[in-house]
Amino acid sequence: MLGQQINNGARIRGMFVFGSSLVDNGNNNFLKNSIAKADFLPYGIDFPSGPSGRFTNGKNVIDLLCDQLKLPLVPAFSDPSTQRRKIIHGVNYASGASGILDDTGSRAGNAISLNQQLRNFEEVTLPDLEAQMGFRRRELLPEFLFVVGTGGNDYSFNYFLRQSTANASLEVFTANLTKILSGRLQKLYRLGGRKFVLMAVNPIGCSPMVMASRPGKPWLHSSVEQGSSPLQCSPEVLGRWFKDTTSSCCEVMALNRGGNGVLCKKEGKACEDRNSHVFFDGLHPTEAVNIQIATKAYNSNLASEVYPINVKQLSMF
Repeated sequence: MLGQQINNGARIRGMFVFGSSLVDNGNNNFLKNSIAKADFLPYGIDFPSGPSGRFTNGKNVIDLLCDQLKLPLVPAFSDPSTQRRKIIHGVNYASGASGILDDTGSRAGNAISLNQQLRNFEEVTLPDLEAQMGFRRRELLPEFLFVVGTGGNDYSFNYFLRQSTANASLEVFTANLTKILSGRLQKLYRLGGRKFVLMAVNPIGCSPMVMASRPGKPWLHSSVEQGSSPLQCSPEVLGRWFKDTTSSCCEVMALNRGGNGVLCKKEGKACEDRNSHVFFDGLHPTEAVNIQIATKAYNSNLASEVYPINVKQLSMF
């Protein structure tokens, strides 16, 4: 019955996930002409079923939030089997290399933009969900979390790569991104979404990829890192929990010609003590870091980490 407690006192039936590789759980596996894939070892080396398309060694933040909320793992939209009863606890639409802007993923060959992710939700999943559950969307959707984790690629693989020819300042570019993202969120609200979790952009300047490609550019560490975030870009802070805060755990390869070591080398080596590393590849965190992010997102009371309330509190409404 709708409106009743479902899991551990929470009123959450499932979640719909939108974003980029930090929350992608396998959508890019099914994309032709995409080089932003993680369906091979050493990705998934610590995941129960092995390589799955998650850009980390084990679980990503979405998986861990599902664990906290006692929900089953959310299926990937692009998987042909994601239909009928498989969607009743939500769907993941996220796509590695994608961004808020439609053209952000072009350097990776193919990616599902945030705009297209929302269309997939509205045009494919919603009618199916209503049919499976026997309720209208405005009755169903308030019981789902809408998680959005995107924006970093718009800086790393769009603005900063074309900065020499860009007409807009960083401030203007950010304002435009914010306006577009706001429009996407308003669309989800109009469709019936009521509980939103917006993930902050991970500290771009910390990543091995950026430090290798732009040494001596400290402005990258602070230029887009604003707002609440469970992951702080500071060796002093990260060093409290992790021995290695700067290098990749796996052997990395170029994302494309002229790239700077983003993805793991296929069937390449991975470090043995993965729990001591912040980064698994040139950009994405290890499961150990994802655990910290998800745990803080779920129950932290620090405004510097979550704002205005945490996921546990949100799930009770």
